[in-house]
Amino acid sequence: MSQHPRTPETDVVDFRAAELLLDVRDPQGAVKLLDPIVENHPEKISVRLLRGRAYFLSAQLGRAEADFRMVVEREPDNAYAHYALGRTLERGSRDDEARPHFRLAAALDPRPDFWEAAGFGD
Repeated sequence: MSQHPRTPETDVVDFRAAELLLDVRDPQGAVKLLDPIVENHPEKISVRLLRGRAYFLSAQLGRAEADFRMVVEREPDNAYAHYALGRTLERGSRDDEARPHFRLAAALDPRPDFWEAAGFGD
């Protein structure tokens, strides 16, 4: 953790920097920036989603699953969170657990990638 106290501005800067790090495929760097934000704001959905993505991209599937499950519990109508949780479970060879999340994602938001993951196009 940094030597300086965290402020709302610091959290915003670190969140945006973490987004950029994910864009350039540095998920571990993103996690380092996001952990203190989650520590200070554990209920913040946007931070949990971004950190879940970072964990997923760095193959930390258990941690990704925990973040995505937290979001799904708090926002059961969050299509992206269901999709991301489904992808995480699928990547861990848990297809039967992933399927309902893919279907919910597609039902909540009929984006082509959600629809395809749910198997509705087959």
